[in-house]
Amino acid sequence: MDPEAQSLWNQAAQRANQAYAESRRRVTIDPITRLEGHGKIDIFLDPEGNVEQAYLQIPELRGFEVFCQGRPAEEMPQITSRICGVCPTAHHMAATKALDDLYRVEPPPAARKIRELVYHAFMLEDHALHVYLLGGPDFIVGPDAPAALRNVVGVAEKVGPEVARRVISTRRRLRDLISWLGGKVIHPVLGLPGGVAKRLDPDKLPEFQQLATDALDFALFTHDIFQKIVLDNPDYVRLVTAPEYTHRTYYMGLVNDRNEVDFYDGHLRVVTPEGHEYARFDVRQYREYIAEHLEPWSYVKFCYLKPLGWHGFEEGPQSSIYAVAPLARLNAAEAMATPRAREAAQAFFATLGGKPVHHTLANHWARVIEIIQAAERMVELTRDPEITSDQIRRLPTEKPTIGIGVVEAPRGTLIHHYETDERGLITRANLIVATQNNAARIAMSVDRAAKALIRNGHVSEGLLNRIEMAFRAYDPCFGCATHAQPGRLPLILNLYDAQKRLVQRIIRSA
Repeated sequence: MDPEAQSLWNQAAQRANQAYAESRRRVTIDPITRLEGHGKIDIFLDPEGNVEQAYLQIPELRGFEVFCQGRPAEEMPQITSRICGVCPTAHHMAATKALDDLYRVEPPPAARKIRELVYHAFMLEDHALHVYLLGGPDFIVGPDAPAALRNVVGVAEKVGPEVARRVISTRRRLRDLISWLGGKVIHPVLGLPGGVAKRLDPDKLPEFQQLATDALDFALFTHDIFQKIVLDNPDYVRLVTAPEYTHRTYYMGLVNDRNEVDFYDGHLRVVTPEGHEYARFDVRQYREYIAEHLEPWSYVKFCYLKPLGWHGFEEGPQSSIYAVAPLARLNAAEAMATPRAREAAQAFFATLGGKPVHHTLANHWARVIEIIQAAERMVELTRDPEITSDQIRRLPTEKPTIGIGVVEAPRGTLIHHYETDERGLITRANLIVATQNNAARIAMSVDRAAKALIRNGHVSEGLLNRIEMAFRAYDPCFGCATHAQPGRLPLILNLYDAQKRLVQRIIRSA
């Protein structure tokens, strides 16, 4: 062979071998499963087969902050509910509350209570979806069960057809309530600036009262199942409290005037990793406390506490990373707002070593406790005679300028911020979605789990699922979180493909 050609051949072979070695040092979970949205996990190993770094990559892209510009502000509750098919009610309600603020109008008491009834029904059925179908299989069926069983079919086989039918029936009835009051269950049309579009017919009230009572029975039944399957199993308790699923961060959630958990309204409260109050503020002040950091490998923004500054993906009091969602809400509040949920929360903290709890997988238990509060609040609302009043709206009279609304979505704190021109057309929309608030902690959780679980190159299906459990506990919605373009492509260089293309170019040039 010609010496020059031989040299080119040797270079190509060397690079091909290097590319093969690099590919052997990379583990990819693609797609990740049982979540809302799309994503993958790239795990890079050192020569000994241990994890150097694990990245949770979100490559999808939505554009709601941009294409909402120029739209009439009153369309936002309908437009933003299209962000997600799983949590449209959260976006609809946050947008509606932002319109209340935009037009400086307070809804009548009946309108607020109708909104709350719809929202708590949504909170309950959405949490039930995760408990039984998304996160549940990891405990009900088992984290190391065959992948073909870690799904709704496996759960139904494990709990039995009667329980499965009860889950489906309860969620269907709750969604029927949302549909009756909200017009549609997927994309509600209930909310208007200053009120709601439909009153609660007194003739329907007995039906909704029975549903609320049945929902509370279902919530307590779900808590009992969680107790028997998870808390009575020492192996699961050790899994929940394992170091690979633990981070000491700040926590944020909505609280009422008594600093109790509130899903619909209140002030935002932040506590330190030690559980001390760091801040308590009105949502209109959110820009003083929340900032967003960009990384080139994800289309999700990473929120952090602005006064503390961005210090990277680290935990502890020196960090600025915080969490939202069920665990964070329980940590950020002083108590739950209803009696059965309050009792369950006390047992939660007593079992897990006191407050705050830093175990990521404890989100599942916290979620069940929130189901109880949602059901109890539904019972309270349906027994309130004022909810059937025909005074359901106050018409706006103020010229719109800036409006900010907040609710606690099932996945955590959700903020909608709109600014308009003198005609009421959107000039700026900023959406801080629950999964954005959690994004930094989720990234840390995936990295820590991978580093703890992968040793000496040993990788199994069950082990990879345990890494997925690190993000799944947050019940993230990446479709919601990728509404803007902070990242850029390529996400992380695919070394094998790059080396292969280089070898092919060298051979062609020869």
